[in-house]
Amino acid sequence: MRVAVAEDQYLLREGLVRLLESQGFEVVAAVESGPEMLAAMCEHKPDVSVVDIRLPPSFTDEGLQAALAARKVHPGLPVLLLSQYVEQLYAHELLADGAGAVGYLLKDRVFNSDQFSTALRQVASGGTVMDPDVVAKLLNRNANNSLVSRLTPREHEVLGLMAEGRSNASVAGHLFVTEKAVAKHINNILTKLELPPSEDDNRRVRAVLAYLEG
Repeated sequence: MRVAVAEDQYLLREGLVRLLESQGFEVVAAVESGPEMLAAMCEHKPDVSVVDIRLPPSFTDEGLQAALAARKVHPGLPVLLLSQYVEQLYAHELLADGAGAVGYLLKDRVFNSDQFSTALRQVASGGTVMDPDVVAKLLNRNANNSLVSRLTPREHEVLGLMAEGRSNASVAGHLFVTEKAVAKHINNILTKLELPPSEDDNRRVRAVLAYLEG
């Protein structure tokens, strides 16, 4: 699987390259700025790109803007954004085009190589991956919402895992329940949140996050 990397800190960038190569990925580009990343993504069309949100020259959201610009040239180009802090706006912008194949993780997740490589492969295959801390922040902000308050504690837990982009099987494994039980919980959640049922993971995640973002 071909990967492009954008990270302005040399040691972290080199560490990412070595980690990815040790996990069987082929790194086709490793750059330090937004403009370089945009050029690399458009030229190489990698299977997935790992992009730090804050890159030179502005050190604001240069990485995010490079990713969004590349996805306009190549719709659905898989992108996994990395951030030092939880920023809900970034998650919203990344999901806005509705094409899927996106992820948003805190940099700390990189140090769990199995979790990181799993997230990369999920994004590369067209899935959606959201950091648990982002999901938790959205859920906590909406805890008193009349529709969210309808959920049972277990449904609230399933909603959090579902919003991370987990499949029914993954949610079941995390909670030590059957997939049938998870499917029932999800149907109840979507009904209580007045969201249309969907078997598509991307649409399901986008629907939940769109609702939680108000």
